[in-house]
Amino acid sequence: MPERVNPRRRYHSPLRVEQAAATRRAVLEAAQRLFEQRGYSATSIAAIAAEASVSLKTVYVTFETKSGLLRALWHLLLRGEEPVPVGDRPWFRAVLEEPDPERQLRLNVRNAKQVRARVGPLLEVVRRAAATDSEVAELWTRIQAEFYDNQRSVIEVLAARKALKPELDVARATDILWTLNHPDLYWLLVNERGWTTDQHEEWLADVLCKQLLSEQSR
Repeated sequence: MPERVNPRRRYHSPLRVEQAAATRRAVLEAAQRLFEQRGYSATSIAAIAAEASVSLKTVYVTFETKSGLLRALWHLLLRGEEPVPVGDRPWFRAVLEEPDPERQLRLNVRNAKQVRARVGPLLEVVRRAAATDSEVAELWTRIQAEFYDNQRSVIEVLAARKALKPELDVARATDILWTLNHPDLYWLLVNERGWTTDQHEEWLADVLCKQLLSEQSR
């Protein structure tokens, strides 16, 4: 007797999975180009579909909304293909595990520079769109909160090692690190005033060490 096929059994095709991943990536790349060229508000889902050479339905089925597409693109540029939070990434763990306080801060600045090279233009897209779109504003708020939490993790390690200036508690030191390492300050100095990224990195690392570390830790 032939084996009865379960109609509820899902058919798994590695080729289909690969094709779906390739389509998803093509849509994300098209969205990045158009968002950065035109801005979020001026870019329609239809334009993204045409740029990616896929149907409009494909974009909606994959991402549901334009804000969902922007959110997926942000996570891809920030974290890569694997959905691992920044706080668990090897390069961020290396900062927390660095035993020398000054090298720890300088490595944190170096990492921030590398991240901004990937996400800088899109971050500006998100920041501008947040002023007029409530769903993007929610994403912007979450980005700010996650960045603050990650910077606080660095400060907490420094505080545990008694490397901070005596007058600084964790909250005050985190505010200083978060503010000086914030993308907005980077944007002002690099994009508005014409500093090179290397100049900004060197200046920021020097300032942070002087502002945060005790004399014994420098």
